[in-house]
Amino acid sequence: MEMEVYFAGNKKVNARWNGHDIPTDQPARGGGDGSAPAPFDLFLASIGTCAGIYVKNFCDQRGLSADNIKIIQKHRFNQKTRLIDRITLEVQLPEDFPEKYKEAVIKSANLCAVKRHLQESPELEVTTATN
Repeated sequence: MEMEVYFAGNKKVNARWNGHDIPTDQPARGGGDGSAPAPFDLFLASIGTCAGIYVKNFCDQRGLSADNIKIIQKHRFNQKTRLIDRITLEVQLPEDFPEKYKEAVIKSANLCAVKRHLQESPELEVTTATN
């Protein structure tokens, strides 16, 4: 698998993946135009949206509506390390959601591939080449 990352002016760094262009930009305070999410914002969003598709699939397989379900993602920033050291996902279910499925919804969200990759992080290597 290969993803192309290219520069699109000022602080815009975009990715081309599976026929989609994924724009990123830095906020104005970081020298960018604020025209798109920052790369780290996309990383954070990938966690909640990944869990969301597992919850959505769980509901779809059981004929349950996911229309009133939300996932609230919270981050705890560690001032010492300057990194996020805890991410919490709260699946907010409507009052009429069947009680018997509540724990199963949590289990389905925990199947998220992004979460699993963070827990078993891949090796990252950076090299150079001339084109």
